[in-house]
Amino acid sequence: MWLIAQLPYRAQLTLGGLLGRILYHASPARRRIAAVNLAVCFPDLSKPARADLLRRHFASLGTSAVETAMSWWTPDERLCRLAHIEGLEHLEQAQKAGKGVILLSGHFTTLEIGAHLLAMQVQFHAMYREHKNPLFDAVMRLARERRCEHAIPRGDVRALLNSLKMGLPVWYAPDQNYGREHSIFVPFFGIPAATITSTSRLARLSGAPVVPFFQVRLPHGQGYRLTLHPALQNFPSGDITQDTLRINQIIEQQIRHAPEQYLWVHRRFKSRPPGSPGIYRKTD
Repeated sequence: MWLIAQLPYRAQLTLGGLLGRILYHASPARRRIAAVNLAVCFPDLSKPARADLLRRHFASLGTSAVETAMSWWTPDERLCRLAHIEGLEHLEQAQKAGKGVILLSGHFTTLEIGAHLLAMQVQFHAMYREHKNPLFDAVMRLARERRCEHAIPRGDVRALLNSLKMGLPVWYAPDQNYGREHSIFVPFFGIPAATITSTSRLARLSGAPVVPFFQVRLPHGQGYRLTLHPALQNFPSGDITQDTLRINQIIEQQIRHAPEQYLWVHRRFKSRPPGSPGIYRKTD
């Protein structure tokens, strides 16, 4: 990964695409999960169109592995030329309240590179999920803390609230399936999806505004567009279901801009409402 990080950017993109093609053929279980997700989320697409989207998604996955190496070891002076940031004033405005900011994001294949590029402009803390491989986890954590100052393990709510009390933004992505505990079923692409209610609860406990932040990989090696949106108004609203649905709708809207760049290999619909059949069947 360190060697990959030293390559020219266009060579990195080419290598990422090649890695994606290898992953497509070498990971039939993940390929099937992604295919099922695309089928239920984009039922209006023709089969050839979904097949093309599936291949482009794996190309994006391969590129994300290369971008992870870039975000860990490519010098900032090379990376800064790739960042096109919009809406930084929305984050600055939200920070004036002095209660920190919840940077609402999602699990896109551009996650690592997007966080690194933003950290070159703004100091923030980030939630992360510990990796099963202890060596990889140690390297990942050290790399993230070099740029984000502090990486907060998923589930450490006290540390997250402490970061907000310090007035810092915290990167937070509530869009994966964490089981039924602390989750409610609200639509995601029209499918009931177990969604954690933590965004609303954290905003209520801390008083921190919620600023949506997303990044997208631009075509033809143009780099990355990072967009910070205005802080959500009337959030939390007092209605936990409507708040959670609103979060899903914001993330869904962003996915539609570049659907191949979302993490479709995750079993987002694994947890099902009582009495509902499994979506993945063989892989559940």
